[in-house]
Amino acid sequence: MAQTGSPTPLPNLRHLNAALAVWRLGSISRATEQVHLSQSAITQGLAKLEHDLGVTLFTRSATGLYATESGSVFLHRAERAINWLEAIDQASGLRASRGAQPLYRRLTSTQLRALISVVEQGSYSLAASLLRLTQPTVHRAVKELESACKQTLFRRSPAGVEPSWQARQMARYASLFFAEIEQGREEVGELQGLRAGRVRVGSLPLARAQLVPHAVTQLLREYPSASVSIIDGPYEEQLYSLLHGQLDVIVGALREPTPSPDIEQKLLFRDPLHIVVRPGHALTSRRPRNAGELRALDWIAPRRNTPARETFSRFFADQGFAPPEHVIECSSLVAIRSLLLESDRVALLPARQVALEVQMGILAVSPKPLAGTHRNIGITLRKHWKPTRLQRRFLELLKNSG
Repeated sequence: MAQTGSPTPLPNLRHLNAALAVWRLGSISRATEQVHLSQSAITQGLAKLEHDLGVTLFTRSATGLYATESGSVFLHRAERAINWLEAIDQASGLRASRGAQPLYRRLTSTQLRALISVVEQGSYSLAASLLRLTQPTVHRAVKELESACKQTLFRRSPAGVEPSWQARQMARYASLFFAEIEQGREEVGELQGLRAGRVRVGSLPLARAQLVPHAVTQLLREYPSASVSIIDGPYEEQLYSLLHGQLDVIVGALREPTPSPDIEQKLLFRDPLHIVVRPGHALTSRRPRNAGELRALDWIAPRRNTPARETFSRFFADQGFAPPEHVIECSSLVAIRSLLLESDRVALLPARQVALEVQMGILAVSPKPLAGTHRNIGITLRKHWKPTRLQRRFLELLKNSG
């Protein structure tokens, strides 16, 4: 999931570091040595940062500068953001010489945006189009970044450019940096009474039907100005977006074992699978006698390497049978519905996922679930992620909806 150009001003990294130094030291003069900027440059930087945010970050007193309430909220978030940039130093493999500034203090937001876009697009021209910059500008920004970390981050390939492992890691940390800054802006707005902000939800098949739409509807009643994005797609793509700060939460079947050490999974409920057929199908008037009879049916099965497919295969294995081999693999409910209506095929789905179709008489579902087909449904988050008030409320609504 590619990032688009931000409508808000890109943060100036020098200004952010200067603000954090003033916050920690309580003085512009004491901050000058730490950030290698003059007092006038720091003062101008703070003014620019305050203008972009629309709030006052510091108040003056006889003993120094102190963060305002809004300033404290934003600077705490900015500190988290800078921690991601510090991780870039490790990812780059560059060891700073004694007395030299760390790598992240020599970078610019433009360079980081260019890095993220070229990694994701695999092309300077596509990245330039996405960022609404010229290709030479993007190319120059990447070359400056390569010079700063003293290594080649991209190599040409037949399809465009191929990022190195270090480039991918650096792009991830940069993406998380921007995500934290955006959350900081939203938290400042929340403090000012704005009931806005943003939630980006990765929705897996079960969650698309009722769970996520219900929680989003409830959220927008409380926060009518909030911006909500519901993204579907394969789990692997959603996990990538979550780890890069482009999604806030994934809702749906949990994975076992956990596919990344950087995420945490929280259970909402356990959901069984039912046999789903068209109305008038022979199975609507009688139950299958055994697993052997079920195995002989024409199945529409979930995609491989998904919890539902593993459950499907395990059901037959537990009964002493090999799983059906001649199946149609499909994860689209729209396509499954059409296949069921036009044939005597059967599918294995959660009853709540087809509740509307059953209510309308379009599909029929077995009254009892298949034994041993319960799956864990829940939310997947980045470890140590700190939600805004809006995002925290959305998570509460999800738990209530489950």
